[in-house]
Amino acid sequence: MSADVAVSLSVLAAIVALSDATRRLLSRALADTGLSVYAVELVSTFQLCCCTHELKLLSEVGGIEPRLALTLTYLASVVHGLTFSGAIGNPSGALEHAYHARLSGGGALRRIACQFTAAAAARAAVPVIWGIGLSGLHVRHKLFGYRCITPIHAPLAKAAVVELACAFAVQTAITHTRAVEEKYRVHAVAAVITTVVYADYLSAATPAQPVTDSIDQPVTDSIDQPVTVSIDQPVTDSIDQPVTVAV
Repeated sequence: MSADVAVSLSVLAAIVALSDATRRLLSRALADTGLSVYAVELVSTFQLCCCTHELKLLSEVGGIEPRLALTLTYLASVVHGLTFSGAIGNPSGALEHAYHARLSGGGALRRIACQFTAAAAARAAVPVIWGIGLSGLHVRHKLFGYRCITPIHAPLAKAAVVELACAFAVQTAITHTRAVEEKYRVHAVAAVITTVVYADYLSAATPAQPVTDSIDQPVTDSIDQPVTVSIDQPVTDSIDQPVTVAV
């Protein structure tokens, strides 16, 4: 394992650990206020977006090999699914909850506001972490002005079809595993996500570079939980939509 990958994994672990500690602290502190669900939404979406940015960096700038990218996709999906504690982490997931009357319209809008606030905060925080220069990869990215690279490596029509097919496969898995015990469901959905990312690689002209860089969006398709407390997906009841909140 290269030093750059080791540093990025350490950064990811630190983000998840700090987010989890903050989530637990706020959940206890706000337990009687009715605000704990929004605090959890903020922290969980912040965790999701920070991890997504770091994984995008590894994929786009670090050029990690497909096998490692797939492993990280699986691990990220499992970790987010197990730690989100009832957060949704995705505007489309919040809207789906509202459509099925699992959330009120106002509750869904407040969650979406939390998601975009957290995404903006993550976008501001991650360059600060990269600016410290913990690895050569971070230093190079800083020298290039944190320039974004398009995740689409195919004609737009083909990329859209691939993305649609992947989203359909993941959502189908989420919908049909609701009765599965959560600790098994998380791994089942993560396996489906990893499989569609692999299919993305296979459909690409260059195997080392997928059509739409699915690894850039660690689909935490998390696990949904009814609104009680606590990606698109809390950890106790359903798993929802792929992650696309990052701003």
